[in-house]
Amino acid sequence: MRKLVSVKEIKETPNNPRFIKDAKFKKLVKSIKEFPQMLEIRPIVVDETMTILGGNMRLRACKAAGMFEVPIYIQKGLSDAEKREFIIKDNSGFGGWDWDILANEWDTKQLIDWGVDLPVFDLLIEDDESKENDDDKDVCELCGK
Repeated sequence: MRKLVSVKEIKETPNNPRFIKDAKFKKLVKSIKEFPQMLEIRPIVVDETMTILGGNMRLRACKAAGMFEVPIYIQKGLSDAEKREFIIKDNSGFGGWDWDILANEWDTKQLIDWGVDLPVFDLLIEDDESKENDDDKDVCELCGK
């Protein structure tokens, strides 16, 4: 069941194994402010006691963004073991990125703003001049720096 509730009604997961710090937290807060519809599309998941199963960091970011109410999805009927499994699986990234598609079809600055951790590729420019010069710089294929 989906509904809109006060952030005061929601309890964070005790001993939550996930965390977010500093710059990434600021990006999450910014993301929520700029695109609050994302919370409706992917609400915070709670159990029947209003304890978070998925979305602890989003709740913290919503509070930091000044929100007083957030969309939630109440999942009833899970065993304690199923709740623990959900908490981990909801935060596990099983997929990967196709770096060629991201580099060629997406804006790098936007990806970074949206929280994508882009790799830094160490590419040496191989030519006569670079072989003679020890001051070669590595170049990131995605951002050109």
